[in-house]
Amino acid sequence: MLLFSLLAGVLGYLLWLSGPTGVQAQVRLERGQGALAVGRTLERAGLVRSGQLFAVYLRASGRDKLLKPGVYQLEGDGVRRLAIALTEEAQPLTVRLTFPEGWRMHQMALRLSQNGLPGEKFLELAEHPPADLRPSYVQSPTLEGFLFPATYTFPLDTTAREIIQAMLARFEQELTPEVRSRLAQEKLSVQQWVTLASIVQAEAAHPEEKPLIAGIFLNRLEAGMPLQADPTVAYGLGKALPELSRPAGDFASDTPYNTYRVAGLPPGAISNPGSEALRAVLEPQRTDARGRALFYFFHNRQGKLFVNPDFASHSRDLARYR
Repeated sequence: MLLFSLLAGVLGYLLWLSGPTGVQAQVRLERGQGALAVGRTLERAGLVRSGQLFAVYLRASGRDKLLKPGVYQLEGDGVRRLAIALTEEAQPLTVRLTFPEGWRMHQMALRLSQNGLPGEKFLELAEHPPADLRPSYVQSPTLEGFLFPATYTFPLDTTAREIIQAMLARFEQELTPEVRSRLAQEKLSVQQWVTLASIVQAEAAHPEEKPLIAGIFLNRLEAGMPLQADPTVAYGLGKALPELSRPAGDFASDTPYNTYRVAGLPPGAISNPGSEALRAVLEPQRTDARGRALFYFFHNRQGKLFVNPDFASHSRDLARYR
């Protein structure tokens, strides 16, 4: 009788250990974790009462071979049900993020951090990319310009390296054989293409303006004129464009991105341009309706774009419309 009671007690205890806890929790299963490590993770989260018992069940049922890393939202509804959920039914949690065209690396990093992804490490790798994360055509110190702005879906355990690889892979889709051929015809490197597109992206208020602005900048480069692009000055100072101040001496700043003082393109992109800006550099509008090469542009207070072939007409329109 005593033995029966003892066995019943042990069985009851095992049933209690393997039974529901009523807890809901989010847990992260790391890559390479075995059954016991997973069991301990679940026990710490309150999803099971015994991580060791959960590991034994996983191994006995062969489900330890079906474990997948990731972040999961789970319910502690018993060892068996939890094991089935974790190895068959539950999917790792993901986050869907959109990075707008023209964002800088630090803006992307902030959005990643705000959504539970490693934004700080992302920025570190983007600013100082190791050789295996630096495509051969990237000639700038950082990956600015090549982190393609798009909508991505990332598992919550995605590493910073994997995020960058996904963005670089998306950029590669823009770098088609046709584009490479056109770049060769225009005598532009991939780096120059992306850098100029990033300036066009920052200067254009509307998509239809991008070919015109690209054409003007290409004409200036060809003529040996300074680009005189305000967004490059802002980037060199680490400022947003509206923060620029002439009285503060921003336009006289001594940075390699000050295209009022430094001829040609800056040493790298000033943002991450989208498809339209990239395409505009390869399909620019360089002349007006009369066939005159365009060199000047500005937006009035209402956001309308004015373009001109010479400084005299540019000054006249500035006086009239700005």
